[in-house]
Amino acid sequence: MIKILIGIMFFYYIYKSNLLIIVKGAEMRINLIVALVIAVLFFACKDEVKQSDDVKTIGHKVEIEEVIQANVYTYLRVTEDDKEYWMAITKNMDVKDGETIYYMEGLEMTNFESRDLSRTFESIYFVQNISKEPFVDNSASMAEPQGQKPVLTKQDVKVEPIKGGVSIADLYSNRTSYGNKTIKVTGKVTKFNAGIMGRNWVHLQDGTSDGDNFDLTVTTNDDVKLGDVVVFEGTISLKKDFGAGYSYEVIMEDSKLIK
Repeated sequence: MIKILIGIMFFYYIYKSNLLIIVKGAEMRINLIVALVIAVLFFACKDEVKQSDDVKTIGHKVEIEEVIQANVYTYLRVTEDDKEYWMAITKNMDVKDGETIYYMEGLEMTNFESRDLSRTFESIYFVQNISKEPFVDNSASMAEPQGQKPVLTKQDVKVEPIKGGVSIADLYSNRTSYGNKTIKVTGKVTKFNAGIMGRNWVHLQDGTSDGDNFDLTVTTNDDVKLGDVVVFEGTISLKKDFGAGYSYEVIMEDSKLIK
């Protein structure tokens, strides 16, 4: 802003002093409006460039070297600086060889066996959310960024709870009364991630909700398929944080597939 004012004052001085510019032998007086426009554009652009240079990005920036689509995950061989490693992301995300992507945090698994690929990865990072734009550091006005929560979409489902079971809406609205208790929940499988931290991760929806809470995460050793309507029995934990963005207000753990 100061630079803009200085520019305006400078060109105003030119105008008041009747300074003449010689262009190919012809005398031309500087038009004040043109001069002001030039000053504003010139100095504003310089300020804009400086502001852009001051933007601080955070997180990881990687370049994709190889993409492997499997049944459960999309596997990416990436490079970050001079380091090469493998990542696993949600299947069918729109990524291609040679692209640059960004992510905040990943959960490293060692000696991870992929059944789809019949291959064991010595080290691989599971990343819930990726972006094709860098993450900007807003720490000056916001709290320290936490791990990215998975993006969930409420589906058009309607599943009645089984006798003696609990609906997802009831579970969230009365979460404190269900904490550390074993309950039964029925719902449609909307997401399934296998073999992370030694367990499978299932997302259930039954069509009910408590505010924005419509999805229940279940950990289990049992396998299910997307679209299955299932019944799980497990223990409810509250405010569980596994790190790397895996934090849950409500989660059902050590669950058994009833049907």
